[in-house]
Amino acid sequence: MGNNDFGISPEMLQSVANEIKDVVNLGAELCIVLGGGNIFRGITGVSKGMDRTTGDYMGMLATVMNSLALQNSLEKLGVPTRVQSALPISAVSEPYIRRRADRHLEKNRVVIFAAGTGNPYFTTDTAAALRASEMNCNVLIKATLVDGIYTADPKVDKNAQRYNSITYMDVLSKDLKVIDAAAVSLARENNIPIIISSIFENGNLLKICKNNKGIYTIVK
Repeated sequence: MGNNDFGISPEMLQSVANEIKDVVNLGAELCIVLGGGNIFRGITGVSKGMDRTTGDYMGMLATVMNSLALQNSLEKLGVPTRVQSALPISAVSEPYIRRRADRHLEKNRVVIFAAGTGNPYFTTDTAAALRASEMNCNVLIKATLVDGIYTADPKVDKNAQRYNSITYMDVLSKDLKVIDAAAVSLARENNIPIIISSIFENGNLLKICKNNKGIYTIVK
């Protein structure tokens, strides 16, 4: 949603698509999992009295909308993509099939995994860690609102320091909220490093993938 309060920002969408294209041009095989909080956040619905399962399924559908929007932007830039959904929506996406996704990557297509895990009570962070594990990814990068993990909330504590590196266990034991604990545990079990970086930092994703000189925190 960029700097907007709601919905999909065309400018932000274009910026993200350009970043992805740059990484694809490096020769990297790229899988993407998108959140849906810019459209609907299930946990917010629950706080207003909605059934948790219903809210989570609505959130999954929001991720499908975001996935289609990103697919459209990438293909306008000449980047071939496929959207695979954990919920069957055959009119707009393929079903999630790991071997088919692997084949798409071999053909230099970006694979966008939509609808989270397809199950309520799991975040898209956990979906990203699950797909990274299934696809044998070398690294899981979470591009988010902050440029890493801090010792305290930098908006509240001006003396907060950003970690360059932190262990999985420290993230879990300190209950750091920048990424879901289930996702951290799954990445730890499968020895997949997690990088936390800002989605607003232009060129940062390319720097991380090219020479590890971007601004980020690595969890390993």
